[in-house]
Amino acid sequence: MSKQKEVKTNAMRILDKLKIDYQHQTYESDAFIDGLQTADKLDLPYELVYKTLVTVGKSDDYFVFVIPIAEELDMKKAARSVDEKSIAMIHVKDLNKITGYVRGGCTAIGMKKQYQTIISDTAKGLAEIYVSGGKIGSQLKLRPDDLCHAVHAVYGDIIMK
Repeated sequence: MSKQKEVKTNAMRILDKLKIDYQHQTYESDAFIDGLQTADKLDLPYELVYKTLVTVGKSDDYFVFVIPIAEELDMKKAARSVDEKSIAMIHVKDLNKITGYVRGGCTAIGMKKQYQTIISDTAKGLAEIYVSGGKIGSQLKLRPDDLCHAVHAVYGDIIMK
């Protein structure tokens, strides 16, 4: 009997290369579901599950923000955190072209290019967070500081209060 080999996503290969510990979890889904539904499927507390949002600034540069799934990005705070006058969410149709990922499977780890990334400072005090594993149906649990290291991110005050 052969044990089925786990199929690694690009994000997992990058974490392996950086020797960053993570746990991989999967869930059944053949289409986009939001972060809250993902957390429900995996029975995870909402405050530990983070979503990845991609924006574009007035400069036409792209910026990545990682925030708790139940929170909203404060566009003014987010823009200030990356020294932009303003930012806007990119169109969903452009997500794959810009990041290499699809909606519901987007993660800051292993995008086509390394964009400036800000992680909500709410993650700082947590032992671990969950982020997309790089495809629909895949979640990664890792330390917030390890995510920061893997994507060269900084923490910031970027969510609505």
